[in-house]
Amino acid sequence: MRPAGRAETDSLYFDYPHFPFVRPPELDGRAVRHPVAIVGAGPVGVTASLELARHGIAAVVLDDKATVNDGSRAICISRHSLEILQQLGVDAPFVEKGLGWTRGRTYFRDREIYRFRMPHSDQERHSPMVNLQQQYIEQFLIDKAAESDLIELRWQSAVTGVHQDEGGVTLEVSTPEGDYRLEADYLLAADGARSVVRKAFDLPLHGEAYEGRYVIADVRLRSDFPTERRAFFHSHAMPDTTILVHRQPDDIWRIDYQLGPDEDPELAVEEASIRAKVELIVREVMHESDDWELEWWSLYKAYTLALEDYRHGRVLFIGDSAHLVPIFGVRGLNNGLADAANAGWKLAWVLKGQAPDRLLDSYSPERRGATLDVFANAGKSTRFMTPPSRGYRLMRDAALALAFHNDYASGFADPRQVTPYTYAESPLTLADDPAFAAGPVPGAPLINRRLGEEDFLLDHLGPGFTLLHFSAAGEVEPGLQARIADLRGRGIDITLLRAARASGDEGALVDPDGSLFAGYGAEPGTAYLVRPDRHVATRWMSLEPAALDAALTTALGGE
Repeated sequence: MRPAGRAETDSLYFDYPHFPFVRPPELDGRAVRHPVAIVGAGPVGVTASLELARHGIAAVVLDDKATVNDGSRAICISRHSLEILQQLGVDAPFVEKGLGWTRGRTYFRDREIYRFRMPHSDQERHSPMVNLQQQYIEQFLIDKAAESDLIELRWQSAVTGVHQDEGGVTLEVSTPEGDYRLEADYLLAADGARSVVRKAFDLPLHGEAYEGRYVIADVRLRSDFPTERRAFFHSHAMPDTTILVHRQPDDIWRIDYQLGPDEDPELAVEEASIRAKVELIVREVMHESDDWELEWWSLYKAYTLALEDYRHGRVLFIGDSAHLVPIFGVRGLNNGLADAANAGWKLAWVLKGQAPDRLLDSYSPERRGATLDVFANAGKSTRFMTPPSRGYRLMRDAALALAFHNDYASGFADPRQVTPYTYAESPLTLADDPAFAAGPVPGAPLINRRLGEEDFLLDHLGPGFTLLHFSAAGEVEPGLQARIADLRGRGIDITLLRAARASGDEGALVDPDGSLFAGYGAEPGTAYLVRPDRHVATRWMSLEPAALDAALTTALGGE
């Protein structure tokens, strides 16, 4: 919603693009078969199209809108998500425009009781978290997709029905110039919480709805306060309200505040009520004296809901079509981007004939497992931010009060920010080598390490599988080289990435201070097999070349 007299796309800081309807060949009676159709051109859907294109697979993306979503919505991008965007070659505008941050503060009765810092060091290219409004997120992704010959964006195209059989998927599409049918081999449903695709197959979400509602308001305010996440409990200005504050680019501040149990949600989102509450927060809670302008607002309720299975035949559900998670811990968008990367590479390898169809069966256990992990952590955060009962509120307030004078109690206010999930129980993940004392375990994502000025380990990953091999000077035994050459000859996209302790063989990554070897618990002969989504399939303290084939077979869903 926007202030009276302003249209939905009349923003104080963002120029909303207009995407015209382009008549598709199907409306003229031409039969077109698409490898992949994607419903939903939000961040998750477009990211999936970019991941498919990275592997050479074409996709058509349909959306009923003619512009990007209004309002800031999802604003916090995690480091893991930025690494996904880096693989897609689109991270630069996010880093340039976004505001990176590592710290947060919690206040109780107007007194700071806890300050947290997310793990960060000079070994990382990206900040732990970057704040950026969803309009920019979508615009940057759409701009990148428009550069690709493998991605077709169809705007003002509403999917009204979906059918599938053993051979593919058929979509019913409604447009300004008439209706048509679109056929595809596979479908990615990225059409959000009210998913038309999910409803077409009568697939219910299961889980829990939490008590309490939040108003989300964007205001323009000039302030020197640093980019940090701030949470306020029982402030004198709004004693029964929990408040969250985030800084965004363009002098926009995101304010989330909880409605009281007796407040009427319809009255609460009226402009006069929004202005009165924001004025109190800006003046009495944030202690800002400059003028502010109201940009946009919405109403939010927390859920932990998910499908029982994210795969339904030839349809894979990604993002909010598969699951709804609370905003606390900024897991919604970041979880959806990981869905897109996971589903995208697997679908591409199946379509290219490099993996059996059963590789897609691993998508649901991996990503639904990640969702359930999110539910466990976000549920704790939600019950802390919005206590569902008087008993929960008493315990929460007691913990906050203890934190006034006891450092040990301040950890109760930790927001439990999103962390990448480890696919330890995945059918694609092999058992670990017990000889390792450090490094990412099988199923976990790779950790980054600095190799030089503006040069990091993750900059060197291949588009497919990567074998990260450690040696004294970059040497690789002939048997392993022959094995990799044979795999490539059979069409398996695998890159040999050599890490060396000292300069030697040209092309090897030199570990300048030993941090790469130490971080991976490696010695000469150690190797990590890394999937296209940067997760470790398995690792060997000393790799025997014959073991590589079996590991790849498992990592690609084979038997």
